[in-house]
Amino acid sequence: MPAIRLDRFLADSARRLPDKVALVCGDRRLTYAELDAAADRLASTFAARGAGRGERVVILAENGWEVAVAVFAAAKAGAVASVVNPTTKAEKLGFILRNCGAAALLTQARLLPVAEAALADAPRLACRIVAGATAPAGWLTLDAALAPGAPAPARPGITLDLALLTYTSGSTGVPKGVMMTHANVDAAASSIIEYLGLREDDVILSALPLAFDYGLYQLLVSVRCGATLVQEISFAFPQAVLAKLAQERATCFPLVPTMAAMLLQMRDLAPGAFPHLRMITNTAAALPPAHIARLQALFPATRIFSMYGLTECKRCTYLPPEELARRPGSVGIAIPGTEAWVVREDGSRAAAEEVGELVIRGPHVMQGYWEDAAATARALRPGPYPWERVLHTGDLFRADADGFLYFVGRKDDIIKTRGEKVSPKEVETVLHALPGVREAVVVGVPDAVQGAALKAVVVLAPDATLTARDVIRHCAERLEEVMVPRLVEFRADLPKTETGKVSRRLVAEGA
Repeated sequence: MPAIRLDRFLADSARRLPDKVALVCGDRRLTYAELDAAADRLASTFAARGAGRGERVVILAENGWEVAVAVFAAAKAGAVASVVNPTTKAEKLGFILRNCGAAALLTQARLLPVAEAALADAPRLACRIVAGATAPAGWLTLDAALAPGAPAPARPGITLDLALLTYTSGSTGVPKGVMMTHANVDAAASSIIEYLGLREDDVILSALPLAFDYGLYQLLVSVRCGATLVQEISFAFPQAVLAKLAQERATCFPLVPTMAAMLLQMRDLAPGAFPHLRMITNTAAALPPAHIARLQALFPATRIFSMYGLTECKRCTYLPPEELARRPGSVGIAIPGTEAWVVREDGSRAAAEEVGELVIRGPHVMQGYWEDAAATARALRPGPYPWERVLHTGDLFRADADGFLYFVGRKDDIIKTRGEKVSPKEVETVLHALPGVREAVVVGVPDAVQGAALKAVVVLAPDATLTARDVIRHCAERLEEVMVPRLVEFRADLPKTETGKVSRRLVAEGA
């Protein structure tokens, strides 16, 4: 079957299942026909206001129906959607708007101060839309943007056009925009649907951020196969999410390790309480084998999929549930239609049980990083055949004798915490801006709930009287929540290399 565009995901399901509920967000329920019509109207507004084919549409909003409509509207207009975490601060948002040359920004009323503060970095931004408020000067309300207008473009583009631009932390501390075409997105979504066995009658309940690609793909695969997505704002109140899981009779529940750990800490969760739940999926980081065993005891009739992925190709591997007992520490094999293997430093294939870098080959691999040729060249390198480039993940893996893969660690300094990647350099830049801080290094320390907790190791200037609370408050005012250190340690000095640089490895060992 040939690849299809993201806008076709919705148009095809709306044509086939017009009256079926596509999306549940709080009390709001949208059928496929309603979601499709809303996306058409917003696409018309995008196109009329300069955000047409090839232009970038940035979406700064918490989980909700508005994000879903905007993502599909961008595709229908021929534009490229970029969903940004709602806790993003103005400086980083400004960088994203400037870097991608955004033509449109859609946000919410409570995020207007951040959005407006970032606009100085977005001279091309002609289309500004705000949901849930009277629009200030220069802005259009979402209600007005959803009013009937000219039809959306009849032919918005082809599958080789960019569909998504997802900004992810880089080892240099500067966010990198991962470029995914419609063909890339369709390949990833179709493969996920195949190995999970997703169906039209499935109900996916997701409390993952739509700005997180694992969360966004819950929307995309659901619409692609005609299922129903129940979208929660967050997992901050697990009891309420579980009540919704029962109320909607959800059949699929995507998790990250942090959420799994919170579930396992709940004392009143009875085994077998959700007989309708067909599958639990996990990615972002591998679940500890002990957590897998406890989850299976709590959900005895549920298939548990342990998976591994990264933004640069969406999903890399999955462990068939029947292998869980035999290989509880594995993240499995390559997803359908792709290949994955481990290489040595010289690029040759590693032997069984030998640790090396994971390489991914397939139609789901990104096109590169937006306007960052050097980073693209490091990640996408010549493959086994002369016509291709394959993705070097930067992650260390080993494979057993049967080819099942096991995550070992990261080659670079990026820290995975709460299922998301954090650049320590980005946090350190903020720490060094705090008066009284002389030196600072951010490391990840093992944490049963977060996977890795961010720890700031700080050296104060003479006579400085900062406390851990001062450091955390300073970071919270300037960084996204996931990037705020949870722990602070003060030291008299930091270990150095022979060249005088701070040794991150020795700091981490001491932490």
